[in-house]
Amino acid sequence: MKRIALLASGSGSNVENIINHLSKNKKIKFPLILSNKEEAYVHKRAIMLGIPSYTHTEREFENGKVLQLLKNNKINFIVLAGFLLKIPENILKVYHNRIINIHPSLLPKFGGKGMYGIHVHKAVMKNKETESGITIHYVNEHYDKGKIIFQAKCKIFSTDSLQEIEKKIHALEYKYFPKVIEKLVFKQKYC
Repeated sequence: MKRIALLASGSGSNVENIINHLSKNKKIKFPLILSNKEEAYVHKRAIMLGIPSYTHTEREFENGKVLQLLKNNKINFIVLAGFLLKIPENILKVYHNRIINIHPSLLPKFGGKGMYGIHVHKAVMKNKETESGITIHYVNEHYDKGKIIFQAKCKIFSTDSLQEIEKKIHALEYKYFPKVIEKLVFKQKYC
């Protein structure tokens, strides 16, 4: 049985998509959802999905409280789905190569601290990129620098609005993120 913790800082649409897609697999459980923001909509999604969710401060991530919660819930894989805090060293050590993130660009382009969501799409537009996409990667001690596991691309046209770019990226996230997670946790294709 694979027990996956999902971490999100915002609305949690990817969290809901992942759970809906992977709940068909009886060998995967989602014991908890974690956020660093009490007001994040992901908590409402967690209630609708019947999964406990918790809010923790950055300090609680660093001081071992979150690590203990992960251990108590026998978590063996962590998925960041729109989570904006840097994962501290204590969690990285215990979950080495078992924490993944999704980023809304084709890394190494437009990654790093402060590059998330609409900020990434604005950078894509400003640089007149003709393509963008998603990158799923392992998490290490540096923002968006972990080993790349998977990328998917889409065309960007000069006439695309920010909302159109965002819609294209979300479509890629919803299509590929659950599939990559499922393969990774069972060490199939992407390890």
